[in-house]
Order: sequence, then structure tokens, then C-alpha cells
Amino acid sequence: MRGIGPAYEDKASRTGIRAGDLQYPDLLREKLRVNIEEKNLELISMRVPPMDFDSTLDDFLGEALQLKPFIRDTATMINTATRDGKTVLIEGAQGTMLDVDHGTYPFVTSSNATAGGAATGLGLAPTKITGVLGIAKAYTTRVGGGPFPTELLDDHGAYLQKRGNEYGAVTGRPRRTGWLDATVVRYAVMLNGFDAIALTKLDVLDEFDEIKISTSYRCRGDVLEGIPYGANVLADCEPIYETLPGWKVTTSRTTNFDELPPAAKAYIRRVEELCGAPVALISTGPDRTETIIREGSSMHEWMK
Repeated sequence: MRGIGPAYEDKASRTGIRAGDLQYPDLLREKLRVNIEEKNLELISMRVPPMDFDSTLDDFLGEALQLKPFIRDTATMINTATRDGKTVLIEGAQGTMLDVDHGTYPFVTSSNATAGGAATGLGLAPTKITGVLGIAKAYTTRVGGGPFPTELLDDHGAYLQKRGNEYGAVTGRPRRTGWLDATVVRYAVMLNGFDAIALTKLDVLDEFDEIKISTSYRCRGDVLEGIPYGANVLADCEPIYETLPGWKVTTSRTTNFDELPPAAKAYIRRVEELCGAPVALISTGPDRTETIIREGSSMHEWMK
């Protein structure tokens, strides 16, 4: 009964309580009554004590008083800002492969985590979005279950996890790690229409003698250049790797592309070739100042 999944179930069944409902106590009371009656049937079937309507209503009304001053027509706010020529930065959540329609279903979230979800989620026309920046690590990670063709279960994977501090910020749960999967990034470029890519955590790869990139898959006797339908099929895919030399020197705190070691620059250019989008931003450490914004890139233009 916890998490985003049950909330989206209520949204799809048209029974969910929305933020705007908190402004109308009578409406909130009725919607809460219907929800509690339904949820209590589930709780009782699981031999869990049911919710008490009066105490739950008191909690909701108390929270409503705190939230009411902040409830606004956000669609109008954002459209007004764009009409007035203001800059609006929209940050997405999760990632393409967790998109409920285009990700590794059923190992996905409950919403559209691709760039198109910004339009439906915000009430902003797609034509108002003037640029899309995709975020990708210099290697690949995944949280929880689901297919992960390039996953490393060896010392390399353990090193990426430790060096990249790949642990959930809230739960502390370790993230699964592996070599960069260019097929996944290429798929994300296609679905989202990335103008550019921000390649993060380049410095995590500094100590490797060799670095691999998965360029395609071998699956059930075929070579696949794209993502196959079905998580069960993707789980059977083996990565086809291309091996590049490592650079074996630190890139930490580098803020100029020309100052990167030649092998690191070659790695970035190969990522661009394989994924079909330019790398406009490169992070070389956890601090926000440890960032390269490439001259002449779309990111450079956006930052002006």
C-alpha cells in the first residue's frame, strides 16, 4: 500500500485524492471516506488493522491547512513564464528504461519518465520545449531487478560501485553496475530527441587499463542493434563489446575538454558516435565545479 504504484492505481481508477482537493474540506471528506472504505477491505483481507476514518481525516485536514497556501495552477504559471520569455528548467526523474510504456516492463515505474512526460505532466505544449539534455553515466547502473546485459559481477563491478559511490541516497541500497551500454543510450536518444548528452562520472573510469562499451547484443542467434521487445528477451541478450584503452591518469577536477587525456577524449568521441548525440557536458567529480561544458555545444548556448 506504500509507494508510487498504489498512488498511480488510484489515479487510473479515478479515485485518487489530488492536491487541489485539499482546498475543499467537504470534497476531501467524501473522497477520503470512499478511499478508506475501499482500502480497508484490502487491509482486512491481508489481516492488517483497518484505518480509522475520523483520525485519518483529522490528519488530512491538518496537513491541508499547511499545504493550502502553496497550491497553485502550475500549468498556468509555467505557460505564463514561457509566454513572458522567461527561462524554465524542467528536470525529469528516473530514466528512459524505467518508463512505463517504453522501458523494461514490468521492471519500470508508474509514469512516463521520457522527455514527452514533461508535456503531459506539466501541461506544457511539446512545441514550447526548446532543448532536451540527456543524462548518462560513463558506465551503466541499475537499481533493483530487471534485465541488465552489461552488468559486471566481478571485481570491476565492485570497483565501479565503490568508486562511484553507487548506493541509493535514501535506502542505501547498492546499485548494480556495468560497462556503458550504448544500445540503451542510443534508444534513449531516439525516444527523447536529445540535443546533447551530459556524461557524468568520467573520473570513475580513471584507473582502468581497458574500458569496454557494449555496441549491440547477441540474442537467440541474432545480432541486435536496438532494444528488443520484452524484458524476458533482453534478459537473454549478451553484450557485444568494443574495447578501448584506459587513460590511467586522474581526470578529477578537470574543467577544460582539451586538458583531458587523449584516451579519455577518444572514449567520449566514441560514445558520441555510437549513441548518436554530442556530449556537451562532462562531469569529472562530485562537486558542481568539476564540470566541463564544451565550447560551441548546445549546453554552452543554453548557459548564456
